[in-house]
Amino acid sequence: MCRDVAGTIATQLLPILKYPVMNYQVLARKWRPHNFTEVVGQTHVITSLTNALKHNRLHQAYLFTGTRGVGKTTLARILAKAMNCENLQDFNPCGQCDICRAVDEGRFLDLIEVDAASRTKVEDTRDLLDNAQYAPNQGRYKVYLIDEVHMLSGHSFNALLKTLEEPPPHVKFLLATTDPHKIPVTVLSRCLQLNLKRLLPSEIFTQMGFILGQEHIAFEPEALKLISRAADGSMRDGLSLLDQAIVYGNGQVNNDDVHAMLGSIAQQPVESILHALAQADAPAILNQIDDLSQLSPDFGDLLQQLLQFLHRIALVQHVPTTLTHDLDAEVVAHLAKTISPEDVQLYYQIGLLGQKDLELAPDPRSGFEMVMLRMFTFRPVKSENVAPQLPNQNVTPMSQARPQVQIQPPQTAPVSETPRITDNWNSIVSGLKGMTKQFASRCVLEQLDESQCRLSLDPEFQSLLDQDSAAKLENALRDLLAKPLKLYIEVKALATHTPAQQVVQAQENRQQLAVEAIHQDPNVIYAKTHFDAQVLPETIQPY
Repeated sequence: MCRDVAGTIATQLLPILKYPVMNYQVLARKWRPHNFTEVVGQTHVITSLTNALKHNRLHQAYLFTGTRGVGKTTLARILAKAMNCENLQDFNPCGQCDICRAVDEGRFLDLIEVDAASRTKVEDTRDLLDNAQYAPNQGRYKVYLIDEVHMLSGHSFNALLKTLEEPPPHVKFLLATTDPHKIPVTVLSRCLQLNLKRLLPSEIFTQMGFILGQEHIAFEPEALKLISRAADGSMRDGLSLLDQAIVYGNGQVNNDDVHAMLGSIAQQPVESILHALAQADAPAILNQIDDLSQLSPDFGDLLQQLLQFLHRIALVQHVPTTLTHDLDAEVVAHLAKTISPEDVQLYYQIGLLGQKDLELAPDPRSGFEMVMLRMFTFRPVKSENVAPQLPNQNVTPMSQARPQVQIQPPQTAPVSETPRITDNWNSIVSGLKGMTKQFASRCVLEQLDESQCRLSLDPEFQSLLDQDSAAKLENALRDLLAKPLKLYIEVKALATHTPAQQVVQAQENRQQLAVEAIHQDPNVIYAKTHFDAQVLPETIQPY
C-alpha cells in the first residue's frame, strides 16, 4: 500500500522535476546597495551617518523620510549593519564578516524589521518592545527597523514613545516613512530626522547604465533617458521600468521599444505643454491632454510637474548659474529664452491656484484643461505676436491683441492754489480735505459770488448738517477762495448730481465697460462656447 502511494506521488512529481527552478531576481533587489558607497544620490545623508560612526555619536533613533524608492529602508539596513559590523572599512560595513552576511541574508537576530502598515495595533507594538530590555544575541546593538512608521495607531505611538524616550543603551531605532507629517511631534522630537531627496534623472541614468553594463545587456542611451525621466525621482521605479523594458525589448533596451512601452509618458508631456504655451498653440495642448487621458494619468501630479518645471525656468531666467547639467537642462535653457519672465510668473500663479480647481471640477481632465485654457486667456498677447490658432476654425477668430478699453476718469478741472469764484463746484470740493470735503461733496452749488455761497444738501444726508460742520465748511471756503463769504445751506431735493454721486456714477460706468470688454474678448467667448466657462462679474476690475 505504502509503495503504491509513493509510486503515485513520484509519477506525479516527475514532469515537474524536468524543469529547472526559476530563481530570477528583479534588478531593484539584485542591485540594492549593501554599503554606503553603493548608494546613489544621498551624499548629505551618508556623510551624516559615516561621521556619526566615526566619532561614535550614534543617535538613539533615526527617522528616514522621503518619497518612494529613494533608499530609506536600504540606508536603514546599511546603518544597522554598520552599527554591528566586526570589521568596518573606512566606517563602511565590510560585507564579509558573519554579521554582515547575516544581515544581507535576512537572518540577523538583532535586526528586528517591522512593517507598521500590517502591525498597527497597540498589542503588536507592546509585544515587539517587551524584548527590548534583553541584550543582543549576536551584535553590539539590537536594532528595531520600523518601515512606514506613520501607519501606527495613536496608542501604538504612545507605547513606542516611552521606549524612544529612555531606550536601553544597547537598543537603536531606525524609522522610515513617506509621510512624516502624520507622526506625532512627541515622536519626531526624539528622532534625528534625515530627509532623502528625489534622485535626478541623470543619477538614475548613470546607475542604470552601470547595471546594464554589468548584466551585459545592450541598450541605447536615449532609451535610458526616457526611463530615467519616467522614474520620477525614484530609483526603484526606474529599475522596475528597466526590467519591463528588457522583457519588452526581448533582452535589449532600445529607443523605439521604450517609446512604445511608455506611450505618451515617454514624450514628456510637461515639456510639450510648455512648448505649446510658448508658441500659443492651443490645439497642441488639447491633443496632448487627449493622448494622456488614454493612460488614465494623475492630472494633479502632472500639474505639480508643470509647476516644478516653471520654477526651474524662472530660476534660470533670473540666475542663469542655477542651470544644472541634468538630462533636461537644454530644454529648460531653451524655454527660459522662449517664454517671457512675465508669462512664466503668470503660468505659475494660475497653475498654483488651479490645483484647488481639480478637486472641484466635474473630472480631473476637464479641470486640468481649464487651468491650461486660463493660461491662454489671461496671457498678455503682444501686438507683434502671432495669435494662437483655435481648434474649430468656424469659431470667432482670436485677435492678435486684446481689446483695450479706454476708460476716462471723471473730468475734474485742476485746482489752483487760489481758485477763482467762477470755478466749478467739483474743482472747489477737490481742494477741500477730510470730513469737510466729504460733507461738501454731498451738496450742490446754487450760487457763488463775492459775498455769499448758497448750497443745497441732499435730504439723505441731512444728519450731517450741524452748526459745527457748517462753520468748518464756511471757514474752509473762505481760506480756499480768499473771500469773506457767508455760507447758506438749504436741505431740499436736488435736480443735479452731487460731486459724490458723479464719482459713483463714473465708477459704475468704468465697471460696466470692463464687464463688456471681458464678454466681448474672443478668448473668453471661445472658452464659454467650448468648455462651458462662466464669467464671474464680481471678479472683474477695471484698469
